[in-house]
Amino acid sequence: MKRIPVRTCVGCRKTATKADLTRLVLRGGALVPDPEGREPGRGAYVHPRLSCLEAALHGGLARSFRGKLSKAALSTVDFRLSTSSESRNV
Repeated sequence: MKRIPVRTCVGCRKTATKADLTRLVLRGGALVPDPEGREPGRGAYVHPRLSCLEAALHGGLARSFRGKLSKAALSTVDFRLSTSSESRNV
C-alpha cells in the first residue's frame, strides 16, 4: 500500500495531502509556486486560499525560509499563487 505524502500549511498550520497544497520556493529573491515540487532548495506549503496566504505572509513563510523575506518577494506571491491554482484546477 502506497503512502500519501502529508504536509503542513504554513498559513493555518493544518495538515493536508501534498496534492492539496501549493509549494512555494524562493528563487532569485522572489517567491514562486512550484506545482511539480521539483525546484531545488527549501520549500513552504500553503493552501491555495487567500486566508492561508495572508496568514503565511505574517510569519509562516519567513520561518520556513529561515530568514526575513523582502517586500518585493512578498508582493508577487499572491498573484502567482492564484495563477498556479487556476492552472491546477484547485
